[in-house]
This record gives sequence, C-alpha cells and structure tokens, in this order.
Amino acid sequence: MRQLTIERQFSGRSLRLSTLMRIRWLAIGGQTAAVLVVGLWFDFPLPFGACFTLIAISAWLNIALRIRFPSSVRLIPTWSSAILAFDILELSGLLYLTGGLENPFAVLLLAPVVLSAGTLQPDKTFLLGALVLAAATALVFEHMPLPWFAGSRFVAPLHYLGGVWIALMCALGFIGFYGFRVAQEARELAEALAATELILQREQHLSALDGLAAAAAHELGTPLATIALVANELESEITDDDPRADDIRLLKAQSRRCREILSKLTSLSSAPEEHLGRMSFSQILEEVSDPHHDFGIDIRVEQNGVGAEPVAVRNPGLMYGLGNLVENAVDFAREAVELEAFWDSRTVSVKICDDGPGFSPEVMDRIGEPYVTTRRTDANALPTGEHGGMGLGFFIAKTLLERSGAELTFTNRKAPRTGAVVSVTWPRGAFKEPETAPYRTKPIAVT
Repeated sequence: MRQLTIERQFSGRSLRLSTLMRIRWLAIGGQTAAVLVVGLWFDFPLPFGACFTLIAISAWLNIALRIRFPSSVRLIPTWSSAILAFDILELSGLLYLTGGLENPFAVLLLAPVVLSAGTLQPDKTFLLGALVLAAATALVFEHMPLPWFAGSRFVAPLHYLGGVWIALMCALGFIGFYGFRVAQEARELAEALAATELILQREQHLSALDGLAAAAAHELGTPLATIALVANELESEITDDDPRADDIRLLKAQSRRCREILSKLTSLSSAPEEHLGRMSFSQILEEVSDPHHDFGIDIRVEQNGVGAEPVAVRNPGLMYGLGNLVENAVDFAREAVELEAFWDSRTVSVKICDDGPGFSPEVMDRIGEPYVTTRRTDANALPTGEHGGMGLGFFIAKTLLERSGAELTFTNRKAPRTGAVVSVTWPRGAFKEPETAPYRTKPIAVT
C-alpha cells in the first residue's frame, strides 16, 4: 500500500502530505467554529450530532494519514485527488445539513478545485470540478432548512438559488483555469531556471577544464620536446633492419601526436576560423579517425547520405568531440570500429560503433556527467597496469558537441552482437554560417 500511495522522488505535480494536512486542519477548525457559532452564539436550531460526525470523520482521516505516513512524503496525484474528492463530499454533506446553496459557505466548494488546479494534472482537476458541479446541482433541490431564528424559516426563491448555482459554476471555471495557468507558468519557469543552472554548472566545469588544459599544455611541452629529441637521436644511431627501429618510429609519431593534441586543447576557444578552411562531413570523419589506425583496430567509415553532402567550417570543438568518441571506441574495441554517417534535408548524423563489451548498466544513465567513467579504475585489473580514466573525456566531448547543436545518445548493440553505440545527430538547420548561428562559440557552416 505504501508503494502505491507515495512518491519519494520530487515531482512537479505532486502534493506534499504535510501541506495537504495543514490545509485540512484549517478547514476542520473553520467548520467546527462555524457550527459552534451558529448553534451556540446565535442559538439557531442545528443538527449538531450529524455535523460533528462529518467533521470528526475528516479529522480522523488526517490523523490516520499522519500515523501511516511521514508528513514529508508526497502523495501521487491519484491519491491527492481522492482526498480532495472526499473533502468535497464532506463539505457537501455539511451544506446539505445546513441549507444547501442557501448557506453562504457554499462558496467553499471551490477550494479543493483551486488547490487541484495548482498542483495536479488537468484531468484530475476536471473530475473534481465535475464532482463539485454534481454536488452543487443536488444541493439546489435537496437540503435541510437553513438554520434560522426560532419560529421562522428562511426560504430562498428558486431563481435566486439558480443564480447562486450559475455564479458558482462561473467561478469554478474561471478560478480553476486561472489557477492552472498561473501554476503551469510557475512550473515552467522553475524548470527553465533548473535547466539554466545545470547548463551553467556544466559550463563552469568546462571552463575549469579549459584552464587545466592550458596548464597541461604548458607543463608538458618541455618533456615532450625532450622525448622527441631523444627519439630522433636514437633513430639516427640504429639501422633500418634493427628490430627496435619500428618502436622508435612509433615513439616519435606518438610524441608528435601528443604535441598536436595539446595545441588543439589550447586553441579550442581562441583559434581563428579563417585559416581552418572548410571540410566535407566525410573528410571530418576521416580526420578524426586517422590518428587511431596504428593500434591494430580496423576503423571503417561508411556513408549513406541523401542529397548534397554537408560542408562545414573546421571546428576545433567539433573535431575534438568526435575524436574523443572515436578514441574511446578504439580503446574498448576488440577488432573493429565503425563510423556510419548519414545526412538528408533534415538531419546530419554519425554512429560510432565498436565490438567491445559495451556500456555497463550502472553507468548507462549517467554517461556524459563529470567524473563518471566507463573505464576500470583498478590498476591490477588492467592488462597494462594503467589506471582508468576520470570520466572527463565523455563530458568534454558531449559538451563541445552540444555547443554545436548536436544531440547525443548512448546505447549498446542488440544481442548477439556486443559493443557500444554512440549516436551524434544535428538538425540540418543547425549548420549555419558562423555569424548567424546562435549560442555557439564555434558554429558549423554548411552549404
């Protein structure tokens, strides 16, 4: 029962139990005071027993909810609307005992609907409004006399009661709709602020990493130059048939690649676009995959486009983001990595697939967040004794690609095949000239 009635996670359309209980205690106190004042102060004839029975049932419901559940939990909408429906019926019963729509407190029938409009879905509010409509209609014709002075009876004309009914219905529609719209706008604003805070947090992480990248480039420049110098000297001292020649050439190539990567990191936000030129989408994929051909993994690039191939400004952020995804796929692949490019009049996309173990279930929903890594962190578990990554590669790649207007999805291949699939998709309209593309530090231009 507890699992059916309680949502422990925050929901924009759920009502906190403590809030609902406070409102109900206020209503119970007001109903009790009204009955006592009318019956004892004005000495009007009143069915005390029936009135206090209904009030007591409402109070016992509050007590039962407080005993059964912590006050901090949030009720699911179905049960919130059920409690509000009970309040409508309880108030209708009190009005039946005290004059129906002749009772000026009949306007309180609107309160549960207003509360529902601000916290629940429109269908729940509509059902509660229909219940109020039915109750108000019944109270026009069926009710006990309004408590009045002894020896006389207050009887309102049917036309007057009809006017009260129409006024209630108009207020019900207007206040319900107005309350829903105001609450909806407040929810949308809160969601927008939450999304903005998340984006700012991600940008702060990336800005901090930009500074670390610049510092790393500065600090690693000297040792990389030393490694390259030593490799050149070793290469000049050995013959071509020496078994160490291939290793030394690989060492030189990788040190050169490290220097190129560091230069790219320092130019992500400052390198001018004019000298970078323009590249077709297939050339971009070839360039980001080219540095990874020397690791024994077969990298295949497939194209399946409809219409003209996109031609883009060579964006360092885009190149780094795609290159990072390809590098990660190569690290985990057993034999092959596939890059499947597709474009048409609406979208431009690329799928990066490997035949490795794929994404583990525990990190699938958190991929792309800072410090969430898909690599093993136990040094003894790695065949080379190396430590796993910190999870920043996916975060940086995802953020840079999203800056260019891309949307990323992470999945695994369907059995019996194994491996991870990273899909990067841009709307074709997002590929605009740099001066017109909004919200991008390095826009992509396509002709």
